[in-house]
Amino acid sequence: MIDRFEIRQRSEAREEALSSYAAKSGFSLGRERTETPDPIRTAFQRDRDRIIHTHAFRRLKHKTQVFIAPAGDHYVTRLTHTLEVSQIARTITRALNLNEDLTEAISLGHDLGHTPFGHIGEDMLDELYCGGFRHYEQSLRVVEKLEKDGTGLNLTKEVRDGIFGHSKGERPLFSPERILSESTYEAEVVRISDAIAYINHDIGDAVRAGVLAAADIPTSLTDVLGHTHSERVNTMVCDIVENSWAVTGKTEAGNPPVIRMSGRVGQATDALRNFMFEHVYNVQSQNRDAQNARRVVRALYGYLVRHEELLPPEYLGYSDETERRVVDFIAGMTDQYAMNLARDMGL
Repeated sequence: MIDRFEIRQRSEAREEALSSYAAKSGFSLGRERTETPDPIRTAFQRDRDRIIHTHAFRRLKHKTQVFIAPAGDHYVTRLTHTLEVSQIARTITRALNLNEDLTEAISLGHDLGHTPFGHIGEDMLDELYCGGFRHYEQSLRVVEKLEKDGTGLNLTKEVRDGIFGHSKGERPLFSPERILSESTYEAEVVRISDAIAYINHDIGDAVRAGVLAAADIPTSLTDVLGHTHSERVNTMVCDIVENSWAVTGKTEAGNPPVIRMSGRVGQATDALRNFMFEHVYNVQSQNRDAQNARRVVRALYGYLVRHEELLPPEYLGYSDETERRVVDFIAGMTDQYAMNLARDMGL
C-alpha cells in the first residue's frame, strides 16, 4: 500500500529538477495561517484546487471580457480568458523548466475580482468608491477575505503575490525593471501570458462583432507575428522560450535573468496591443452598451449605499464600511445579475 504522504514528497522531490530560479513548493514562503501539509498535493497544487472550487471562479463564465452581453455563443468570457491564460502560461513555464503548478494557480486566480462589464465596471467602481478600485486588488481580496464565508482561501504567499502583480494596464509589456518587482518568475510568465491571451482572442471577438476586419491589422505587424490567431500565439510563445534565460543561458552581468521576447517580436506585440486599445478597447468603451453598463453600476452603487439592508447577509461581515461592502457585492456580480438586479429595483 502506498503511503499517501510519500506522494506529495515525491512531487516535491521532482521539483528539485526544475530550474534554480523556479519556485519550489517545499520551500514556499508559506500561508498566513499555518496548516498541516496535504498528504498528496504540494502547496501550489492545493492552492490551484482551492481556486477552482470557489464561487468567484464559477461566476467568471458569465462575466464580460470586452463585448457586453454579446448575442453569439463564441465570444470570450472571463472564464475562457482565464483558461487560455493558464494554457499559454503553462506552455511557457514547462519550456523554461519553472514550476507549472504555481503558474497554473496564479493564472486561474488572476481575474477572480474582476467586475461585471469588464474594465468598464472596474473604472466605474474606481470612480464611485472613495478608496478606489482595481481588479487585481479585488482578486487578492477575494482569496484573502471574501471566499469561504469571510475566512479566505489561505493561499501561499507566492500565489497571492502573483495574483496581485499580474496587471499591466497600457504600460509596455516588457520592461527591464518589471521583473525586479515580481515575487517569482512564474508570476512574470502569467503577467505576460495574460496579455498574449487577450490581445489575440480579442481580435477574434472584434472581427466577430464587426468592429474590426482582419485586414485592418497593419501588415507590418502580421508579417512579424502571423496572420491567424494560432500563428500569432505560437510566434509570441516560441519567441519568449527562444529568447529567455532558461534556454539561452545568457544573463547580463550584475542583473538577474529575465523572461523576454526578441526586440522585433516584442516591439510588434506592443504595437499590436496599442492598435487594439485605439481601434477596439477605447471604441467599445464609448458605445451604447458601455454607457448602459456605466449607468447600471452607478445606479446599483448609489441605491445599495442608501439601502444597505438589501445586501446579502454574508456581505455585512466583510467590512465595517458600507461603501466597501457594496463594492464587494457589485464586483462579484455577473453581467446578467447586475442588469436584472437594477431592473428589479426599478433603476
